Amino acid sequence: MTFCIGIRVRGGLVALADTQIVRGEEVSSKAKLSLLRHGDRDVFLMTSGLRSIRDKAVMRLEDELTAADPPHARLYQLVTAFGDQVKRVKAEDGPSLQSSGMRFDLHAIVGGHLPGDAQPTLFMVYPEGNWVDATPDAPYFVIGRTSYGKPILDRLLCYDTPLRQAVALAYLAFDATRASVVDVEFPIDMVVLPIGDGRISTGRFQAEDLAGAHTFWHEQLQAALAGFPIEWASALWSGVGGAS
Repeated sequence: MTFCIGIRVRGGLVALADTQIVRGEEVSSKAKLSLLRHGDRDVFLMTSGLRSIRDKAVMRLEDELTAADPPHARLYQLVTAFGDQVKRVKAEDGPSLQSSGMRFDLHAIVGGHLPGDAQPTLFMVYPEGNWVDATPDAPYFVIGRTSYGKPILDRLLCYDTPLRQAVALAYLAFDATRASVVDVEFPIDMVVLPIGDGRISTGRFQAEDLAGAHTFWHEQLQAALAGFPIEWASALWSGVGGAS
């Protein structure tokens, strides 16, 4: 499976993708986050779903971007072009996948800051080729394993969250997912695009790189649980010997 998250806050964009690929009993690692050069800017793209349809759609998009003259001025135009390629691939490969009992399940998150954009923008593309953009009242997208990381994001993430904390929340959402499933795993790829910069910074991190962060978070949760005010429920165990 896959875990990919894109976050848009006032200070810029954050993205994280795991790299684990599971095929039956085989486990391997392959990047699910790509950088696409368009004009003088980089755009990041993350996908979940069948690798074969992902590669076909992305390669066709790369050809289209290379031929684009002039380059797209705004990111939504590039995302629309990618959505058109997704539609083409679905028309070509969808029937054969369905006949084999498989679904056309490509989802994508695309982010960047092209010259015509007032600020960094973030989009999610659906298997039908349509898209939505991240807004201040809905500042993140998750694709792949979507359930486990959402609680911490919905509690703590908002548009005014500082960029540094958005990086932490992206990791913590991944960490929560990794704790609950076996098909999401290190290494992880991350990108950060600060507002006003236009340049994407990238990094790949192994489990040992984040061992300290993992231990810190686990200990903080244990401490919070130990100090949790539970007097309101004392009547539930009153008279039960040894209860604490």
